[in-house]
Amino acid sequence: MAKKAAVLFTDGFEEVEAITPVDILRRAGVETVVAGVGTKEPTGAHGIRVHADVGVDDLAGDLDLLVLPGGMPGAKRLGASVAARALAELLAADGRLIGAICAAPVYTLAAWGFLAGRSATCYPGMESEFPKDVRFRPDPVVADGNFITSRGVGTALDFSLALVAALFGGNAANEMARKVVILSAP
Repeated sequence: MAKKAAVLFTDGFEEVEAITPVDILRRAGVETVVAGVGTKEPTGAHGIRVHADVGVDDLAGDLDLLVLPGGMPGAKRLGASVAARALAELLAADGRLIGAICAAPVYTLAAWGFLAGRSATCYPGMESEFPKDVRFRPDPVVADGNFITSRGVGTALDFSLALVAALFGGNAANEMARKVVILSAP
């Protein structure tokens, strides 16, 4: 059965952190949609505009993975979105995968209470904004249960490969790393 994922885009998203997971997941064979939050043509933090495949309200709970990119003020906008939170709550209740990178672990997952008692990472310097019940780790990518968090633009490929590994296993992630010529891949 094919895997399904959605990456949420809103005005102010970080382009590399949003586009990289879409690309790597699609290369891995995951049916991946770009879902707009608040707009069908979000503009990134650096002025790049994309056209969303669907709006967040159009998504069903049949996803295997939800990805929350960082970027400012995009991460705060995602955190304030009732629709994004409702979708994440639905997936989290079923133990499905949710990934967040950069500022998104702080302004979405932690703000929504999903990281309580868990280990996570975020953009350098933002760790003090985690609630006290989140165990910060400075690793490039941190997986704890069904939540995968990452630090920022420089870790977007590692983050994306961790998503592939969570969906298909480490061999699939290693093969993807080889195909896209990630020199640090084992």
